[in-house]
Amino acid sequence: MKFYSISTPKHQVSFRTAVIEGLAPDRSLYFPKYIPKLDPSHLDNTSNRSFEDLAFDALWPFVEADLSRNELVDVLEKTLHFDLPLVTVGEYLSLELYHGPTLAFKDIGARFMAECLGLFNQKAQKTKKTVVLVATSGDTGGAVASGFLGVENVEVVILYPNGKISEVQELQMTTFHENIRAIAVDGSFDDCQRMVKQAFVDVELKSAIDLTSANSINVARWLPQMLYYLKTFHQLRESGEQRDIVVSVPSGNFGNLCAGLLTQQMGIPFKRFIASTNVNDTVVRYLNGADYIPKATIGTLANAMDVSDPSNFIRIQTLFREGELRKLLCGYSFTDSQTLEAIAYIDQHYGYCAEPHGAIAYLGLERDQLNTEKELGIFLETAHPIKFAAAVEQALNRTLEEPESIKALRLKTPETEQLSTYEDLKAVLLSY
Repeated sequence: MKFYSISTPKHQVSFRTAVIEGLAPDRSLYFPKYIPKLDPSHLDNTSNRSFEDLAFDALWPFVEADLSRNELVDVLEKTLHFDLPLVTVGEYLSLELYHGPTLAFKDIGARFMAECLGLFNQKAQKTKKTVVLVATSGDTGGAVASGFLGVENVEVVILYPNGKISEVQELQMTTFHENIRAIAVDGSFDDCQRMVKQAFVDVELKSAIDLTSANSINVARWLPQMLYYLKTFHQLRESGEQRDIVVSVPSGNFGNLCAGLLTQQMGIPFKRFIASTNVNDTVVRYLNGADYIPKATIGTLANAMDVSDPSNFIRIQTLFREGELRKLLCGYSFTDSQTLEAIAYIDQHYGYCAEPHGAIAYLGLERDQLNTEKELGIFLETAHPIKFAAAVEQALNRTLEEPESIKALRLKTPETEQLSTYEDLKAVLLSY
């Protein structure tokens, strides 16, 4: 399998090169040369196959030129060691993706990439450090910090918008130390992301250090997110559920939703997807017929979705022609007040504690008005409610109990820096 630059299709590289480079030289994202199809036989007969086996089949075509079968098995064993349960919430199901070490859906992608990069460095017998540069709107930073902590010959630099993430999110990226460096940027997530992209086309910088990214722009962060959808489908079919599946995805940088759409193109028969967003609604407006014109980013309670120019939407557009996309994908946006009302409603009626992103995905299903006799709606809970305690406690008027892992973080000393400009960032990176 080769991966090509979306802007320059003739530029094609291996999985290993795409992972190490992060972005193509033309600042574009890498995309697989073709979409492999899953064997129909194992879509229908999975009762005696483990999740790890199914995950192997899905990812093997993308990595087989650069990883051995045993290496991929080992990477998956180190990545897939926590549950992804489906929980009944009224007429819908919540897919809980927050049972990993940092209580967020980013854990699978971050750990998969960390294991791959560590293997590539080991096989190359590198002595020079690789610098992993990542921008986060909240959850990516903690997952990357946890996944890459202590990985040999890897240094991690995390950029996050100053004052625009939750307390727990900030603790999860500022208390690891060792090879992890967290930097607060004066601006929005989009500003952080622009700095990351600028670094990847800076010739002087690229010649001085080995630089890669751990955002979902990196194929090793993006592709493993398919596994959420793969496991969900098989759980439902094994339980005897035969209704058409509609999935509502809380969407910020659109990597998670893009992975779901990719799974559908590989053969998993999801009926359609819903892009559920906060008021940063560039894609929602586009799906409803407007031009793709990002506006200034607005801070919200669902800060992981405070993204006005999502990088991964270009991958979604590459998967589908425009008319096809609008048949399969619809989009809805919601305000903070609607989000708080939804958190309270879900708790009062179903005894289920949702966080802002999951509540927005729930609202997407409600707005879509499913035919529940023929369709099953699933909404994604992408983070533990404690990561957004202020918003959840405001909605529920009660205090949340902190998990032990968060209590342990509070005993550590956070370390962070601040910067304002790309030149400030460049100086930090050149120090490596």
